[in-house]
Amino acid sequence: EAVFLLQPQTMSLQKLLDPLMKPAARFYQARLGKELNKMGLRYEDLMSRDEPEVNEALELAHPDVVEGRYRRLKRASDLAFKQKNLQDYAPDMVLEPFKLEFTEDVNKILARDVEFDLLNNSKKG
Repeated sequence: EAVFLLQPQTMSLQKLLDPLMKPAARFYQARLGKELNKMGLRYEDLMSRDEPEVNEALELAHPDVVEGRYRRLKRASDLAFKQKNLQDYAPDMVLEPFKLEFTEDVNKILARDVEFDLLNNSKKG
């Protein structure tokens, strides 16, 4: 019941903050894209393989996706060590920092795990 009491307040707060958050989000995304492009990384490359759902999604991903991620991370490590940017070596390279190849799989795995937990917890009660 308390959830229903808070929802109208939350929705009105969201409507109030939305005009402020959208420009801030666009600004942040632009800055993040520039930083990722310096090293030739994609946003997905920042996901840690130590997370079980990320590891599972990568195990299920096409080998080209896994190899591309590995090479981007290795290249970024090399560039960081040399204190260089990718643009120094490949100024005309077309980069897609927000291209998603396995995020959808990660989200499906997370949803599956939540559903599994809900089903197991309902049996206990």
